[in-house]
Amino acid sequence: MINPEDLLEFIKNRRSIRSFQDKKVPDNEIQMILEAGRWAPSASNKQPWEFYLIRDKEILKEISKNALYGSHIKRAPFAIAIVGKKTTSPNYYIQDTSLVSMTMMLMAWSLGIGTCWIGSMNREKAKEILGLTENDYLLTVLPMGYIKGNIPKPTLRAALDQIKKEI
Repeated sequence: MINPEDLLEFIKNRRSIRSFQDKKVPDNEIQMILEAGRWAPSASNKQPWEFYLIRDKEILKEISKNALYGSHIKRAPFAIAIVGKKTTSPNYYIQDTSLVSMTMMLMAWSLGIGTCWIGSMNREKAKEILGLTENDYLLTVLPMGYIKGNIPKPTLRAALDQIKKEI
């Protein structure tokens, strides 16, 4: 097992990264990120997901155009689209794919690979670009690459005593 204090510090140090080096990420590191996602928990172990590895610069550019705060997607060496399969787990595909995204983000960070969760995008247009169907839910597209420049400073967090409620 990992030391709990080390894990907490690791989680606290993770940052959203929007600037990437123009450097290829080795396939074995990408595989580790995908494998981490594969092992994310899911309701009743349904695993209602597919992962789309996107390396094509034109596709990254098109997705970038359809993401409100995602202009950096086009500069990433690759991205992973996390797609929920609605018919596999109709009640939990959003929760399950959300767990996948955080698991992948943490694995990427452990490899020195930055990423940023993309929430504001025209999902219908992005689904069209990726060739997804009506029964596919595009949770996010995670642009990934080695960090360019300085790692951002931590943002302020509410104090635990402000958000913790005991019943």
